[in-house]
Amino acid sequence: MSATPSFENGCGEDLPPSNRQNDLPFCCFNVPPADQPKEGRKVPSLLQRGREPTPHLRKTAQRTVLYLGEINDKQEVAWRSTLKVFDEDLQAPRNLSLFPEDREIPPDALDSIQVKLGQMELRRPRLFGNCWLGCELWHQLELDTFWQQKLPHGREAVSWEKVLQLLVVNRLVAPSSEFHVHRQWFLSTAMDELLQVDFAVAEKDRLYRCLDRLLEHKQDLFVWLQKKWSDLFHADFEVLLYDLTSTYFEGEMEHNLKAKRGYSRDGRPDCLQVVIALVVTTDGFPLAYEVMNGNTIDSTTLSWFLDKIESTYGKAKRMWVMDRGIPTEAVLAEMRAPSRQISYLVGTPKSRISKHEKLWLDLPWQKVRDSVEVKLYQQDGELYVLAKSDGRQSKEIAMRRKKLFRLLVKLRAMRRNLPSRDQLLMRLGAAKTEAGRAFGFVTVRVYPRLAKK
Repeated sequence: MSATPSFENGCGEDLPPSNRQNDLPFCCFNVPPADQPKEGRKVPSLLQRGREPTPHLRKTAQRTVLYLGEINDKQEVAWRSTLKVFDEDLQAPRNLSLFPEDREIPPDALDSIQVKLGQMELRRPRLFGNCWLGCELWHQLELDTFWQQKLPHGREAVSWEKVLQLLVVNRLVAPSSEFHVHRQWFLSTAMDELLQVDFAVAEKDRLYRCLDRLLEHKQDLFVWLQKKWSDLFHADFEVLLYDLTSTYFEGEMEHNLKAKRGYSRDGRPDCLQVVIALVVTTDGFPLAYEVMNGNTIDSTTLSWFLDKIESTYGKAKRMWVMDRGIPTEAVLAEMRAPSRQISYLVGTPKSRISKHEKLWLDLPWQKVRDSVEVKLYQQDGELYVLAKSDGRQSKEIAMRRKKLFRLLVKLRAMRRNLPSRDQLLMRLGAAKTEAGRAFGFVTVRVYPRLAKK
């Protein structure tokens, strides 16, 4: 009978890396003889052995990493039964007591073998801890139960719930494309052991087909998650954050009807894009999202989302926080209506700031935090808040100084290595764009007789 140690969990990510492939340090247990006054008392320790990085002499050394405390004979016997090895003859795991080859097996140790520690190898290390945590979160939210009902098992070799769990854990641990999951990520993790499936779960076509089955259940998923977040985390859904972003495509996108040209937040007006709207809580829990046409105007989206949130989660006194370019005066009036009574916090338009500026000057400052002061002004059923933050002011000054310092370094480099006039103007334009408002603190003069032609 032959037995080979089985490392089911792979290699942990918290282990220190080694610079040499042949000098891998390893840890082992050390149980010294009982030298205490009482017989049977032993103090095992955890040792780390390896080669010292000396330039001329490669010396093997060991150091004590951790003392495990005092154990008696009964505890030592209990430790022996916790080691699991894989029996190659029986093709099944079994519990054995392992002992190094230089130490005799105790007479009372049953099912024991001696291990040649010098010939042990680590083969196919895989990520386990973070993947296990992702699967545990999946079960805590009871998403396995939800998706087994929405995606019942049919004639396919692998259930769609397993495929979706693989994709979700990948997005949580190491976000990547479905093709990367198929080619590399799945093989480098222990997801096959956690899901109790083989490589069929990570087939490329199966991963892509799984996503097509999810869209029709999006609304039910948000309702399910909102209930679970309330039960597990006591999440608060009274304050909602609403914003929009965009993502662009460099291809032609002929089959994507929503890909259109519009206002690009990424500075790529030459590319087709889609607009993504998202509603989240202050804790970061998403309540709704929508992918819209790339030419969608921000001010036309809020009214639809107000109706969507109320139809999904019911009417309630909620506070919406958003940028001042999102709502229109008509939508704000609708939110203030007695039938809805929806509160909002939005930036005041610049035109209205100049209108009420004189009324704010005589109001006293009220301290709400150590570095935050506000002025409150109420008119036409709306409460205006003028805030002053010392921390924000210090941050903006530091950012402006950093940009100004970089600008001065570039200008001095141009003065030392004076380029041609055209190149000088191009570099000045690039420096001005990068510096932003900080460029207004310097005065640049270009003398014709100094610039090279």
